[in-house]
Amino acid sequence: MEKDSEKNSEKKNSNSDDRRAAFSAMTLAWELGYMISIPLVALALGGRFLDKKLGTEPFLLLAGVCLAIIISSYMVYKKTTDIINKK
Repeated sequence: MEKDSEKNSEKKNSNSDDRRAAFSAMTLAWELGYMISIPLVALALGGRFLDKKLGTEPFLLLAGVCLAIIISSYMVYKKTTDIINKK
């Protein structure tokens, strides 16, 4: 009987660990998605707005997109190094 309860306990712990790992992976995916999309959308819209206002049509939009790529790349790099250093 004790062996059965130990096996059930191990299965529960295994399921709990699997759920925790899946939730952690989903959380990381959402974080990375937001790290990329928010700067891209904000800086692209800001660049487009300034382009229309100043009459410099594609240049500030492209500058905003390039800046967003740089910012997002740095944020993703920082996040991955934090995760690697935790392990």
